[in-house]
Amino acid sequence: MEISLYPLAYVKNLRKEITDDNWGDVLSEITLLDFIPPEAFAVIENFSHLEIIFYFDKVSKESLVFSGRPRGNRDYPLMGIFCQRKKDRPNQIGLCTVELIGHNDRTITVKGLDAIDGTPILDIKPVFREFETQKNIRQPEWVADLMKNYW
Repeated sequence: MEISLYPLAYVKNLRKEITDDNWGDVLSEITLLDFIPPEAFAVIENFSHLEIIFYFDKVSKESLVFSGRPRGNRDYPLMGIFCQRKKDRPNQIGLCTVELIGHNDRTITVKGLDAIDGTPILDIKPVFREFETQKNIRQPEWVADLMKNYW
């Protein structure tokens, strides 16, 4: 089976380096590539939040892992990659829920996208309340420590 994906847009923001924290106030522009008509964004302003699916194109295949400690921190338990949100994933796909700040023709401005400048966008979906979890989220205690400065 072959799966073909291609960028729909690229991230434009001031974050040039891959870093783990302080993404909460980052503003990013996402402008559709020329082959996608602007009507692909028609009425997007009716949504407050979007899910952005992107490709970690700066991650080398050699750095991909299937287990480890989050951020290499020995204070966190050893775990599988599917128990983490790190960039060094087998398919290098990122997902982030962002706040939609504005829409102008082929461009949207979003807040809180944890992707650096130039990152390829694979898809954009509106957040529907009905798709969000209907139950309380359970997670290990270490996650709160890991994420304390992320946003």
